Amino acid sequence: MSWLYLLLAGLSEILWSTTMKLSQGFTKIGWAMITIIGLIASMFFLLKAVKQLPFSLAYPIWTGIGAVGAVVVGVLLFHDKFPVATWFFIVLLIVAIVGIKVTAGE
Repeated sequence: MSWLYLLLAGLSEILWSTTMKLSQGFTKIGWAMITIIGLIASMFFLLKAVKQLPFSLAYPIWTGIGAVGAVVVGVLLFHDKFPVATWFFIVLLIVAIVGIKVTAGE
């Protein structure tokens, strides 16, 4: 269950970072409220995850999910463009997240 909490924490991280951009500096109240809810959810699920998982394992996976998710959202929703070299490092980040999970023994 702790891995599910960690995944939910990462997805909440993607939610709040996306809606923070959509809130345009917290000037759009609806998006700003969703940002705050996403922040609270992200912290809540991370807290639940680290009750069972080591913090040194959970934190990098949580931030990695958020980072990769932000890239995906940026490309799909905000039409961000990256050079091929950047995509190489994004793939390395995904490999690192999976590698940490697979080798953690949890």
